[in-house]
Amino acid sequence: MMNVVGLLFVPLLLAPGVLTLESNRAEHDYYKYHPMEKISTWMTQMEKDHPDVVTIVDYGKTYENRTISLLRIGLKTEAKKKAIWMDCGIHAREWIAPAFCQYFVRQILQTYKTDAKMEAMMTNMDFYITPVLNIDGYMYSWKDNSTRLWRKNRSPGPSGGCYGTDLNRNFDANWGTVGVSSDCSFNIYCGRGPISEPEAQAVTYFVGSRKEDFLCFLTIHSYGQLLLVPYGHPNFTAPNYEELMNVGKGAAEAIWKVHGKNYTVGTSPDVLYANSGSSRDWARMQDIPLTFTFELRDNGTYGFELPEDQIQPTCEEAYHGALHIITYAHDKTFSGAAAAAAATLWTMLLAVGVSGANLL
Repeated sequence: MMNVVGLLFVPLLLAPGVLTLESNRAEHDYYKYHPMEKISTWMTQMEKDHPDVVTIVDYGKTYENRTISLLRIGLKTEAKKKAIWMDCGIHAREWIAPAFCQYFVRQILQTYKTDAKMEAMMTNMDFYITPVLNIDGYMYSWKDNSTRLWRKNRSPGPSGGCYGTDLNRNFDANWGTVGVSSDCSFNIYCGRGPISEPEAQAVTYFVGSRKEDFLCFLTIHSYGQLLLVPYGHPNFTAPNYEELMNVGKGAAEAIWKVHGKNYTVGTSPDVLYANSGSSRDWARMQDIPLTFTFELRDNGTYGFELPEDQIQPTCEEAYHGALHIITYAHDKTFSGAAAAAAATLWTMLLAVGVSGANLL
């Protein structure tokens, strides 16, 4: 009898996924909103599952002393690499943004082993992805229904009677000039001064200290179905405005092809409202050439409380839009560099008398 039981038990042990650590770990649901604790656990798991390409990097602290972390994703090489920046959740109530960052990470990690283009991009560039930048505010928005629409961080105001600074008005980019409030009780309170907030300081230092590496800066928001280019101040125009508009329109077309959703491309004053102190504008002022704000679904039916059944289509279309911009940045840099290197080599060969016939 014991032998029979033993024989029956062996295939059970050998069955795929049975009684293994993998079976005890719940699959991360990319089509649900997750509290910060689960997002942090997911980040740790991504590093464990993909140790060859994923590293968690801690790069700052929030006002409430929580660690701000990003995922650095890329293939390890000896060469110095270029970089792509993406942050989500700078505004607490925009839950679809962190959901998109998680989805984006999954997609590129699933793609690079079978897609030559993604492999090339991960060889030449590192992706720096912050799933939630405004951690204090995001956690506060999960507290209860009364806090669900909280936007700002959680630092106290000058008088102590109110809380929160709009982090996307706190960067050193025409700070405090248009589209802001000096009253802490307002959602667009810009803070005591440029980069007064620790979260804005963290991004400013991390990106600013290696700004020559970054080809692209994408900051993900909701809502409105917009792709915003610099600048938020109506009196300033980006030196590569035409390029930004052309790339943005290409991204909007890529988005439309997925589920037929229209995204409007333009500067904030042209298609939304004037503002100052945004991270996008700051990044462009650091000479990062391609800086965009994504305003994801929808157009106002649900606003910041986008239902979970729209997470998947929103992420699918936004992924294609972001990928269009990133691919453009990569190809402009590395295709051009390869062509220049080939031209230089040919010039050197000609200088020493090597002709096409000699090479054959």
